[in-house]
Amino acid sequence: MHLPFWLTTALLLPVLLYQGKRTRKITPRLPEAQGASSGQYGDSEPYLRLLVLGESTAAGVGVSSHEQGLASQLALQLHERSGQTIAWHTLGVNGIRLGQLNQKLAATDLPECDVVLLSMGVNDTTGLTPRYRFRRELLTLRQTVSARYTGPLYLLSVPPMHRFTALPAPLRYIMGWRARQLNGVYEQLALQQPTHFRYWCYPALTDPSLLASDGYHPSDQGYRAIAGALVGEICRHI
Repeated sequence: MHLPFWLTTALLLPVLLYQGKRTRKITPRLPEAQGASSGQYGDSEPYLRLLVLGESTAAGVGVSSHEQGLASQLALQLHERSGQTIAWHTLGVNGIRLGQLNQKLAATDLPECDVVLLSMGVNDTTGLTPRYRFRRELLTLRQTVSARYTGPLYLLSVPPMHRFTALPAPLRYIMGWRARQLNGVYEQLALQQPTHFRYWCYPALTDPSLLASDGYHPSDQGYRAIAGALVGEICRHI
C-alpha cells in the first residue's frame, strides 16, 4: 500500500474533486475515430499482423479516422521500413477501464495476430483502480487473448499525467503520481513474467502540435510520433 499517496489524496480530496469536475466540464470531449478499424499496407499475404487494444488511444480519439491512429500508423511505418505487407487491427473504447475491457474482449471474436499491444492506464489512474486489481486484470487479459495469440503482451507505458497541461495543479501531480504507480505494475510484470509480458516506454508528447484540440489526446502528428518511437522496438523484438 502506498500510504503517502493515499494520505496526500485524502488531504487534498475537496480540491481534487472540484478540479476534476471542473476539468470534465470545460474540456472538449472528442469523439472516437471513424472508418474501418482494420486494414493492411501491402498487397501480399501479411508478413505481420498487429492488434492494438485499449482505451482512447486505441479508439483513435484525437483524429477523425482510424487510418490516422496508432495501429495504422505503426503498420504503415513498419511497411515503409521493411517493404513487407503489414496488417493492422485496433479495438479500443474511450473511457474504458481494464476490467471493463476484459468483459468486452470476453464477448469479442479477436482476429489472429502476431503482435498485441495494450494501451491502457489513464482511466484506471483517474478511477483510482487498486494496483492489485490492475495486476489481476492484466493477467486475465493475457489469458483472454491466448486463444488467438501465444506471444507476450506488449504493455505501452501509462502516459505521464503530471505533464497533461489540460489538468490543473495539484490534480495533475496527484494523477501523475498514480500513473507512475500503475506503470510500475507494468514494469514489475514484465520483469517477473517476460514470456507473457513486455514493457515498452515511449517519450511523452510535450510539443503542443502533437496534441489534439483538447490538449489531452494525440493529434495525427502525435500518433505518428508514438508509432515512430515504437516501430524500432517492434523491429528489434519481432
